[in-house]
Amino acid sequence: MLRLALVACFLLLASLRAAEVHFKFADGKQAAVSDVVVSLVPLDAPAAAAPAPVEAVLIAQEKQEFLPYVSVVAVGTTVNFPNRDTVKHHVYSSSKAKKFELPLYAGEAREAVRFEQPGVVTLGCNIHDWMLAYVVVVATPWFAKSDADGTARISAPPGRYRIEMWQPRLAAVVTRELAVTDAAPAAQTFTLELGRDRRIRRNPDVKAGGYK
Repeated sequence: MLRLALVACFLLLASLRAAEVHFKFADGKQAAVSDVVVSLVPLDAPAAAAPAPVEAVLIAQEKQEFLPYVSVVAVGTTVNFPNRDTVKHHVYSSSKAKKFELPLYAGEAREAVRFEQPGVVTLGCNIHDWMLAYVVVVATPWFAKSDADGTARISAPPGRYRIEMWQPRLAAVVTRELAVTDAAPAAQTFTLELGRDRRIRRNPDVKAGGYK
């Protein structure tokens, strides 16, 4: 009991001294890389439990695509899958971290999906083969996703961390170590070796977001 109280005290005090870490991601041609999921796993203390989300996360189906393409959530997060198309979708995942199926439906799904295991969950649609998206479930409260400029920011308390980076075109998770101090840390810049885009190319007559 005393040990748990001390750990709770440490985490509370550390949270009051959080520093913002800036990340910048580029490919081999120095082009910005979006949709990089970056998380910080503490090496010196147990990870703090992620706060329960006030609202469920949304992954919509629009123009026969999943939006957003990549989502990152904490363990225990509930995700809703509204269908905003005029056609029905059948959403599923066969991933080890979460297997589920939302049979053919329009409008709101009959139920939300709770993600309770860390890992990468690949989403698909049984009706439209090109529909593809990812939910990255992390067991740490310190995570972010890079934007179109390839930048991401995480506020974390001082300490040693393992940086974990994932992106759909990476062959594997990339890891590095990072020491966060009270002083503002230098920007963390990474050049990532990306593979091909695995998304199926759509008919050019279909008006939807293009793929890189």
